[in-house]
Amino acid sequence: MTESMWSGYQYEETDADGWSTYWRLDPRGQNLALNDWLGDATKLGHRLWERAATPAGVRGVWRTTAASVRLEVRAAQGIYGRIAPLDVLVNGELHERCMLEEGEQQLAVELPAGPLSVEIWLPQAGRIAVRGLEFDGAAEPVPLSGPRWITYGSSITQCSGAAGPSETWPALVARHHGWDLTCLGLSGECHLDPVVARTIRDTPARLISLCLGVNIQGGATFSGRTLPGQVESFIATIRSGHPTTPIVVITPLPVPDRDDEPNAVGLTLNDIRTCVELGARADPAVQIIDGRTILTGDEPRTLYTDGLHPGRAGYRLIAQRLIPLLHPAG
Repeated sequence: MTESMWSGYQYEETDADGWSTYWRLDPRGQNLALNDWLGDATKLGHRLWERAATPAGVRGVWRTTAASVRLEVRAAQGIYGRIAPLDVLVNGELHERCMLEEGEQQLAVELPAGPLSVEIWLPQAGRIAVRGLEFDGAAEPVPLSGPRWITYGSSITQCSGAAGPSETWPALVARHHGWDLTCLGLSGECHLDPVVARTIRDTPARLISLCLGVNIQGGATFSGRTLPGQVESFIATIRSGHPTTPIVVITPLPVPDRDDEPNAVGLTLNDIRTCVELGARADPAVQIIDGRTILTGDEPRTLYTDGLHPGRAGYRLIAQRLIPLLHPAG
């Protein structure tokens, strides 16, 4: 039995049967209802915390001469009804993509002759728990040594529709640069929650990126009067723990069917971009990237699957365009 070494999470919760859940936000001591109140106690769904328990970006690396690796996975559909696959990379290249079903299952992956590096990326969508990682030969976990990059955003950062967890745009950027990724993409739940700001503040990092606005517009979370101040406050909390760390704010990607459509508080997505920029500019060290420069022209119409979310090619293109724009401290 090999002791695992996973990265990209805040808290490992292991139950009496040995199943481990990797939380990207630490639920201990939190009022879980605080982030899910919809004005009706019967509608509490703990949506933020379900997303936080999905291991998007969580992965482990081992050096091994083993001929195979086995891992038990317990999977269930999340709110969006999808379970993403698990990816096994060998020497940095995709070796096997393991499709998952509802329930408990044991994965067995044959490996080429070693020594080699084996990297396992846990699914970026679904309710996932794992146990029983085992190589059939010598294996040693390898701590990630690259600069830590924290990225926060919506479903477009969680990327549940990417081909696999190693092909989300944050994963592609991190793999290209050799960075230690912490992905706080939270589908539908990027609403500037204080618990997220505190988590980023308290997590060592050499680069922080924040993709802000699309969930706020869709949920009518803030008005034009309150949103710039909320962005300013969110960034100020992060900055209090990262006085010299580069912070990048990315405004919403283009959404052709929503850019000029007012939400319940009268804000279009273009209005949201303006408000996010106003709040971000309160910190003169923040770099701002206009999301409309990441996907342009007719690309959204050809690369989106539903008018809002990119498909596999879209996520790859986002990564390609952001790779030269993101730079860690030092």
